[in-house]
Amino acid sequence: MKLKTLILTMCLTPTALFASDWPQWRGSDMNGISQATRLPAEWNTESNIIWKVDLPTWSGGTPVIHGDYIFLTSPSAPEAVEQMPEPERQGRRRRRGPRRNPGGEDLMLLAFSRETGKELWRTVVDQGNHLWRKHNNTSPSPVTDGEHVWVVTGTGQVAGYTVEGKQVWSFNLQDLYGEFGLLWGYASSPLLYKDRLILPVLHGMHTDWPSYVVAYNKLTGERIWKQIRKTDALRESPDAYTTPVVLTHGGKDQIVISGADYVTGHDPDTGKELWRAAGLNPNQEGNYRICGSPVAVDGIVYATSRRKPIIALKAGGTGDISESHLAWKWDGAGAPDVPSAVTDGTHYFMVDDRGLVSCLNAKTGESIWGPERTSQGTVSSSLVLADGKLFILNENAVTTVVSAGAEYKLISTNELDGSYTLSSPAIAGDSIFIRTGQALYRIAKGSS
Repeated sequence: MKLKTLILTMCLTPTALFASDWPQWRGSDMNGISQATRLPAEWNTESNIIWKVDLPTWSGGTPVIHGDYIFLTSPSAPEAVEQMPEPERQGRRRRRGPRRNPGGEDLMLLAFSRETGKELWRTVVDQGNHLWRKHNNTSPSPVTDGEHVWVVTGTGQVAGYTVEGKQVWSFNLQDLYGEFGLLWGYASSPLLYKDRLILPVLHGMHTDWPSYVVAYNKLTGERIWKQIRKTDALRESPDAYTTPVVLTHGGKDQIVISGADYVTGHDPDTGKELWRAAGLNPNQEGNYRICGSPVAVDGIVYATSRRKPIIALKAGGTGDISESHLAWKWDGAGAPDVPSAVTDGTHYFMVDDRGLVSCLNAKTGESIWGPERTSQGTVSSSLVLADGKLFILNENAVTTVVSAGAEYKLISTNELDGSYTLSSPAIAGDSIFIRTGQALYRIAKGSS
């Protein structure tokens, strides 16, 4: 009996561990996929809510989860709440109302209990909030390994903490390498890879400082390597708000970065550029800043641009692989600008900023279905795939659930509090965690 129990435990453990946490912005593998099952397909403010906890204010930072800990970034509460009236019409044109309040000056890291939603601690990482059109200086999501948690702010502050909230180290990227020069502020989340934290700074609109990628020891904060990332992109096109991902091919890992007109692959031990591919900005336009992060699944790297094109690149190349390793290119309708896509290796799912969702063949790029309309509203959060479903969260805190298959099937439309929502859903265990502009929700079956 003990042997059977041990064997069963060993068989279940990998999947259970993979499904139980969401330690980085797009999950364990940074691809927006969870192996979780038994997730709810329907909810509202009165049903399938385990708990709800109010937050100081809104942020684009996604909650990350490990064990009983949930970590998220947020500005402090705004000193004065600005009302957002409906835009007034002037003839055929609308006059803009007052600007959105970005929140208070403190840029904070908060910890909550996953089980109860109780706030465990909060700490001020830096000060100096700012409204960057639609986001603020807490957009980068934290990362955690269950013992420590790391955070980056839009001011360039990078800090490591124990999960109990004790600061271990801290420094500022702008102090070390020059001011950020992005038109719309810094928003890339860090990538946690083995013993190191990898940070991209891709900019150029308002600076002559070169773009770079830098890696730090996660425990000491000591720099391991720094790599200049060259580009000939023009005007705003050097700017990117993307987060790196890991590509595994032939038993070796590479760090993949998208932005500034190129997709590049880097050696995680040295930062050395191994390959690069053009094609994201074929006409070399000056406004092709990139927001959506790449995805690497089954030996293919998928990269979006400013709506189109989308390119898929086969792993295994060196040097210029723009043509030699191009698997397919998509120039059709429905390509995203801000949201990142998701793929299971068979189907490639994407949602554009208007909420139109589409499915392509992940191997060939051929259209399978879409674009199909989801709930009315702008979408800035990235797609999440779990339990055979796509979860599409819009800026009005409405989640559309769609079947993740070869046929389009709308499953449900789920409203929460209607507040300004940029954060992507996180999935851990049997629960969906949604961060709106007002609150953090834990959603699971059978709760009210």
